[in-house]
Amino acid sequence: MLYIIGLGLGDEKDITLKGLEAVKRCNKVYMEAYTSLLSFGLSPNGLSNLENLYGISITIADREMVEEKADQFLNEAQSSDVAFLVVGDPFGATTHTDLVVRAKKLGVDVKVIHNASVMNAVGVCGLQLYHYGETVSIPFFTETWRPDSFYEKIRENRKLGLHTLCLLDIRVKEPTIESLCRGKKQYEPPRFMTVNTAIEQLLEVEEVRGESVYGENTICVGLARLGSEDQKVVAGSMKQLLTVDFGPPLHCLVIVGKTHPVEEEMLEFYGL
Repeated sequence: MLYIIGLGLGDEKDITLKGLEAVKRCNKVYMEAYTSLLSFGLSPNGLSNLENLYGISITIADREMVEEKADQFLNEAQSSDVAFLVVGDPFGATTHTDLVVRAKKLGVDVKVIHNASVMNAVGVCGLQLYHYGETVSIPFFTETWRPDSFYEKIRENRKLGLHTLCLLDIRVKEPTIESLCRGKKQYEPPRFMTVNTAIEQLLEVEEVRGESVYGENTICVGLARLGSEDQKVVAGSMKQLLTVDFGPPLHCLVIVGKTHPVEEEMLEFYGL
């Protein structure tokens, strides 16, 4: 049996009782560690906190393992119980559908145990979840790569008066271009996009595209460390949010669409 278990957003205690019971039944536990991080993931003792609570050793599954060596734990799941832990919900901010498909092809039974993710926790800012349009991802720009495909999706959301959740880039154990050219992988230091960087890039794209989809005066909500004790939520114009220190990762951003009276009251509550 392969258990794909959501861990929630805060710390090791956010796992559900059902998820914890499943982990304790497993012979091997892997933790996906490249699409998102729990708040403990930025502290040196974070992994040991998980292992102490769960009572089992945890193997970190980076992008290479999940994308290139998944057969290792899928084969193990053919004859024993294996847990694959995912920050948030297994099918929330990022999907692991391919893993389920591969497991099914091998005849491995799969059980998914859900949890909170950024996709529903963002409701804390007061904007109703059913007023959101398509979610977009904002990648880090480089000198030679400045993708802007998210612009069209934001445009369509705003035409319909819908809010847009922007998921901000996380770069963990990414190989450097130089090392790929040499054939021997070396990795970039971890990077986590801030609300401030996301807004700078969004405004740059608007300046280039010039369709007035949004601008400095567009109201947004910046959110940091959702689900943690020190989560931060601030509403204001893009220009105002550029000056806000949101603190440590992880961050996300909501571009506000048409608002309703209760939503407006909540935005005032979180406003600068």
